Amino acid sequence: DTDALVANSLLTMYSKCGHVSAARRVFDGMRGLRDLVSWTAMAFCLARNGAEQEALLLLGEMLESGLRPNAFTLCAAARACFPGELFRLSGGAVLGFVLKTGFWGTDVSVGCALIDMFARNGDLVAARKVFDGLVERTVVVWTLMITRYVQGGCAGKAVELFLGMLEDGFEPDGYTMSSMISACAEQGSLRFGQQLHSLVLRLGLVSDTCVSCGLVDMYTKLQMEQSMECARKVFKRMPTHNVMSWTALISGYVQCGAQENSAIELLCEMLNESIEPNHITYSSLLKACANLSDQDSGRQIHARVMKTSIGNVNVVGNALVSMYAESGCMEEARKVFDQLYESNILSTSSDIGGTESSNASWSSQIESMGVGVSTFTFASLLSAATTVGLPTKGQQLHALSIKAGFESDKGISNSLVSMYSRCGYLDDACRAFDEMDDHNVISWTSVISGLAKHGHAERALSLFHDMILSGVKPNDVTYIAVLSACSHVGLVKEGKEYFRSMQKDHGLVPRMEHYSCMVDLLARSGLVQEALDFINEMPCKADALIWKTLLGACRTYDNIEIGKIAANHVIDLEPRDPAPYVLLSNLYAHGGLWDEVARIRSLMRHKNLSKETGLSWMHVGNTIHEFRAGDTGHPQAQEIYAKLSALIREIKDIGYVPDTSIVLHDMSDELKEECLLQHSEKIAVAFGLITTSPTKPIRIFKNLRVCADCHSAIKYISKSTGREVILRDSNRFHRMKDGKCSCREYW
Repeated sequence: DTDALVANSLLTMYSKCGHVSAARRVFDGMRGLRDLVSWTAMAFCLARNGAEQEALLLLGEMLESGLRPNAFTLCAAARACFPGELFRLSGGAVLGFVLKTGFWGTDVSVGCALIDMFARNGDLVAARKVFDGLVERTVVVWTLMITRYVQGGCAGKAVELFLGMLEDGFEPDGYTMSSMISACAEQGSLRFGQQLHSLVLRLGLVSDTCVSCGLVDMYTKLQMEQSMECARKVFKRMPTHNVMSWTALISGYVQCGAQENSAIELLCEMLNESIEPNHITYSSLLKACANLSDQDSGRQIHARVMKTSIGNVNVVGNALVSMYAESGCMEEARKVFDQLYESNILSTSSDIGGTESSNASWSSQIESMGVGVSTFTFASLLSAATTVGLPTKGQQLHALSIKAGFESDKGISNSLVSMYSRCGYLDDACRAFDEMDDHNVISWTSVISGLAKHGHAERALSLFHDMILSGVKPNDVTYIAVLSACSHVGLVKEGKEYFRSMQKDHGLVPRMEHYSCMVDLLARSGLVQEALDFINEMPCKADALIWKTLLGACRTYDNIEIGKIAANHVIDLEPRDPAPYVLLSNLYAHGGLWDEVARIRSLMRHKNLSKETGLSWMHVGNTIHEFRAGDTGHPQAQEIYAKLSALIREIKDIGYVPDTSIVLHDMSDELKEECLLQHSEKIAVAFGLITTSPTKPIRIFKNLRVCADCHSAIKYISKSTGREVILRDSNRFHRMKDGKCSCREYW
């Protein structure tokens, strides 16, 4: 305690090991020994461990003591400005000190710190100015700037900078190549990707796990015919496999679509090598099960997850919720959500509503938990609540996030916009968006997507133009939302123009989802032949979703010939999916071709395929109520059906005519009407009318698309009863009021 060199060494040791309290005790005990090294080491320790504001205050004390900052001190100050609020308050002061002390452009470490400070706060222009102002550059500096461009969604600029690096004679390392491979994956350039792969081989970096994993991911995203074969070759040539490499390959099979079964098979191979999956591996595998609606495999993976004690990791919990929800197991989905909610929230605060004292206790627990209840926790739980349609839980999370002091967090705000819009509270979603201090591309995309799904295409497109004018560059997901908005209201001309502009004006290479939106736009507008021509002219092979989209339109417009083409493609790509058989059967039935209907159904029985069961549910009080077609298991079933029968009589008097054409069985019209009466949506509406307040909308969720007859009946019910009904089906929202729907008969 009397030797400055020993004390500084101890301080540095504790700092680098992340022991903040121990470092602080050493620092506080150095009253007469503190020098520039001491102050800098302590500031770095605080900045690295989430106490950035304290680090800046400490540096202020250092300046008041008369010490002049050196390069390392300035690096610590820049790091302390990584959080957005502190950057706005102190970033300019840090830059001023760099200029004043003569370190601008002359010190590589200070330059890197400034680049990081600006880039992490979204100012890549300022970061580039720092880079350009450096007198000397190293591979580390080039790699840092390239990486920040990639992470900031500026893959094109990253490529330009990389070429400049090569021209200046610098040899990229594994970190540089990993970033460039990620940039290539985002751009979707096959030729450039192959050139990067060649360079990796020449540089001898093929044994670098991160580089090889990046190549696997890149090939899966390039969407060429042999993409997974190339990814598998890269994987096989790796000298050793670890959890990262296995996860990259498994995730690749899930991302490329139509090969989810291969991903699940890889799990067995991975376990045979005694490599335990991590939370990312499990979340990818659960997504594969969700895509396949394979709840049996999903349950087995769930069991393994629980044995490894990572079931409450947010990304795994979310994947479990989605897997069960998309497999039609809503009860299990809600149970997983409840476990996730309780382990992350309720276990932290025994009194959520609370008094003033309990609220203070809640806040102190939030602060002391560190990695417990974080902004990511709230964002993840909001996403899970959205998946299972639990807006009341979402509202609780909103309140708790404010109580925890996270109301200004952009990630939570973005999740709130998504949650409210996807749960039918569009006004609240727009309010959450308007209350944000600053909007990033995710914020804009979330609100545009929400407006599109609610049928407000013109408003969504207007916001898209506001986004462009504000200087925020749209990404590929933004354009999916924009094209969907056009599709939901039949803006064919506008959709085609946006599809061109994403490439021409923003350099975005269309992904399969963009092609799917265009096929949906054309086919839904009745341009079925043009949609088929568009598919045939695509530069990549169409996936099953695109062909399903076309097949659905063929059912709407009675185009049997193109319908058969589309169905055959879906069956080839996803032989275990019952959807193409069902859609084709419906198409034949609508045309009165009952022999073909019988043949399709016989084929389904032979392959042991069954149609997904329709399910509607609503949240009343603290309980979720589920309804299936013809459901009599509800405790209030007798009262519900009595109300429904009375409703049907009422709406027939004001013009409702049952659409028996959608009952695809060879039976009498009377029996067909009886079948229509028992659809889950109608049962849910009747239940909502007898259990909810007359002043509130009835909010219903459905796992499939609403049928034409239910859509018509619920419109008439809204007119007859004066109640607003908000129905979220698998495709969009239907807000029905006074006999009209927000979809304007276009869904």
